[in-house]
Amino acid sequence: MINRNGSDKTQVNAFINQIKSYWRRPPRLFDSYNAQRHRFTVKRLRLQAQVMLIVGLTVIAFFLWLNVQPSGKLSALTLGVFIEIVIGACWFFSKTQLGYRHPHFIFLTLSWSVTCINQIGTALLFGIVEPRIGIWNLMFLTQATIVPVQWHLHAIAQIGTIICYLTLYGLFQPTLKYPFPYYMEQGLYLFWTCVICNLSVYFYDKLRKEEFLARKDLEVAQEKSEKLLLNILPETIAAKLKHQRTTIADNFHEVTVLFADIVGFTELSSITSPTKLVELLNEIFSKFDKLAEWHGVEKIKTIGDAYMAVAGLPIPRSDHAVTMAKMALDMQLAIQQFNKERDSSFRIRIGISTGPVVAGVIGLKKFTYDLWGDTVNTASRMESHGIADCIQVCEASYECLKDKFLLEKRGLIPVKGKGTMMTYLLKEENRA
Repeated sequence: MINRNGSDKTQVNAFINQIKSYWRRPPRLFDSYNAQRHRFTVKRLRLQAQVMLIVGLTVIAFFLWLNVQPSGKLSALTLGVFIEIVIGACWFFSKTQLGYRHPHFIFLTLSWSVTCINQIGTALLFGIVEPRIGIWNLMFLTQATIVPVQWHLHAIAQIGTIICYLTLYGLFQPTLKYPFPYYMEQGLYLFWTCVICNLSVYFYDKLRKEEFLARKDLEVAQEKSEKLLLNILPETIAAKLKHQRTTIADNFHEVTVLFADIVGFTELSSITSPTKLVELLNEIFSKFDKLAEWHGVEKIKTIGDAYMAVAGLPIPRSDHAVTMAKMALDMQLAIQQFNKERDSSFRIRIGISTGPVVAGVIGLKKFTYDLWGDTVNTASRMESHGIADCIQVCEASYECLKDKFLLEKRGLIPVKGKGTMMTYLLKEENRA
């Protein structure tokens, strides 16, 4: 025997969980969906009013042709014109702020203008209180297809129509033309038409809501992906990578490369826990990242306790050396401030070199934007052969900086893989 109680309970729980997860979504998504649905409703109500105006003209023409007596023609024309005026007023108000704020009033007025007003007018002008079920079904189907949102408005329009007719029936006590089973049959058709219309509207509105929220979730995911990509690559390179699957490589005739290294980091790592060490590095490099963003310098990567940045790419700039020099001086100040805040004694070496490089993205996985060339090697040597708490620059960088900064000549020093090189120590910006 199947345990139907357990099955029903499971389905109820699943339904409740679905509602809970639905309401856990960020409120702004609901707000934005409701706003979109509101605009959609107003737009469709305008369309419905226009369609009804055209249909109304054909109906008026038909009843004018149907009525032979002049008095009948006049009554039909009067009723038809009055309904057209109501529909036209709805179309006009749908274009106003009042109509935009209260589209449900327009919705119900459009519906009842054809069902209730038509029924009342027919009773008063012609003394006919026959249920106009064919017109009602047409009206309900029209609104379900043109304005398929907010099923409860459709239900109110349908219930209001039935109440209107029952009120007229009670007032006029008419003798109906057809046998009772005929009206039962028509009533059954009307009932299922209303049910099907409301279910159709409900499921369509539900589907649109799910699609909207799914699209919003996708947009949020894409935004996060975009931010992550921009954290890895420069904006121009990220844009190029999205449209170009081949290797990205560009030559830059002159840029300035910086390497910074924490002095004594190897010894520090042997006496500090890995978690604490990573926290310290993260705090220091985060300060450098903020400086890079402030100066318009492109951070390239970190290698252990080394920090690499470049000025003058991916967008070339003429003041690349000056910008990098200011960045290096601010990095020294940032370390001094960090030592005061943490009561520590960190020291850094900084090396700077100016010249041509090749920059680009290579590989298929875990790709990064990197630099290659002798300028990069020289900057790395300037740092590794430098002095703690000093900024060592090569001769090419010196030539770019000598007019705007105070530099001290260190002299010729042996550099691994480069022989002897003339180097300088950057002291401060020239205030003169």
